Amino acid sequence: MDRQLAIQLAVQNIVRNKIGAHRDLLVAYSGGADSTVLLHALTIIKQQYLPDLQLRAIYIHHGISQNADSWANHCQQQCLNWQIPCLIEKVTLDLELGNIEEQARKARYCAMSQYLATDTILCTAQHLDDQSETFFLALKRGSGPTGLSAMAEISDLNDIPLLRPLLTITRAQIEQYAKSYELAWIEDESNQDDHYDRNFLRLHVLPLLNQRWPHFNQMVARSAELCQEQQQLVEELLVDAFHQMVDEQKSLSIPPLLSVSIAKRNALLRMWFKLHQIIMPSRKQLDIIWQTVVLAREDSNPLFMLANRQVRRYQHRLYLLPQYQDLQSIIIDWDLKNTLILPDSVGQLSIMSASVNNCRLPLPHESVSIRFNVQGMLSIVGRQGSRSIKKIWQEKSVPPWMRTRTPLVFYNEILITAVGVFVTEQGHGDQISFLLTDR
Repeated sequence: MDRQLAIQLAVQNIVRNKIGAHRDLLVAYSGGADSTVLLHALTIIKQQYLPDLQLRAIYIHHGISQNADSWANHCQQQCLNWQIPCLIEKVTLDLELGNIEEQARKARYCAMSQYLATDTILCTAQHLDDQSETFFLALKRGSGPTGLSAMAEISDLNDIPLLRPLLTITRAQIEQYAKSYELAWIEDESNQDDHYDRNFLRLHVLPLLNQRWPHFNQMVARSAELCQEQQQLVEELLVDAFHQMVDEQKSLSIPPLLSVSIAKRNALLRMWFKLHQIIMPSRKQLDIIWQTVVLAREDSNPLFMLANRQVRRYQHRLYLLPQYQDLQSIIIDWDLKNTLILPDSVGQLSIMSASVNNCRLPLPHESVSIRFNVQGMLSIVGRQGSRSIKKIWQEKSVPPWMRTRTPLVFYNEILITAVGVFVTEQGHGDQISFLLTDR
């Protein structure tokens, strides 16, 4: 068989086998050689074998390179030639925040996720050499089996079904395929910048290793696969215990962690972070979280920041929460006529006929405002005498971080109700209720 025909059929057969029964594909198309070969192979498969295959391409315009517009035009023209619908999505990155690679990755997947219907699967063009690079980057970070598993052929990324049909194909095979069809592709100038860790590995380290050991990338892929199997086994053995520790809010019970080995404890914690789809903390970070959050004094309010999320403890459970905006100085006037959209995704506030936590209507001379901070002693409906607001929050089992995110309805300077939690004696009545719902 002709050598060019052999590489063409080999790549197409592998891709066809990998997509299996999937018939609605969205291809992440950068215009580079890898994604060009993937999209071309899928186009051939659709034309010759699977006419019912629904195929679309999406180009993510990062705006970093001065060539980004011409690259977008190239992708549109190529898709037009192949009669494949092409989507162009622009994303914005903050160059001052650093870690542009991670920002760009998150922005890409966020932009692409909006085009994924129930049966759609996202196809990306990572290949065997990429797998080796990913393994080494995880090794550099001191990762365990989870990180060293590198990339799976099919996985979920933030609830995005993701397929990598080229993962067993080398970069050299991809280039041979592209040349055999005389395909045109983009060369991103940033791929030659060895300031980026992945490029440094690609340009300087891995070529030397593969020169010394020609099948080195295949061996790395085998090690990654073994790490995947090991991690899968660990999770299978722990899954029942883990599910008993997690509630509907995805908080984690602490007491079961206190009586197990450090290895088992860390494995359960990693399963919890994986459930929240957050970048896996390092072993050192896990130790710090254990010492400073889990084992903090009972009367303390511990917090640990991890990848713009906060790890908190409350009533013997761990919570992973967003990084909230400070709302304590905010005052919002409200006429009660229209639904009020509250800041920082707290929700929307409206009134309804009396049901639970009933309040009186404001008097003509009373203006209504929403606040998120109150101090001092209060008398509330259903309780004898006055109590400090801190004591009331505790009695109502309101976590510390929600005490400044619970909307407080004031009539002039009088607190009427903490919506959904309590009504003050000064706000007691049977005319209306306040309703907080998600936005």
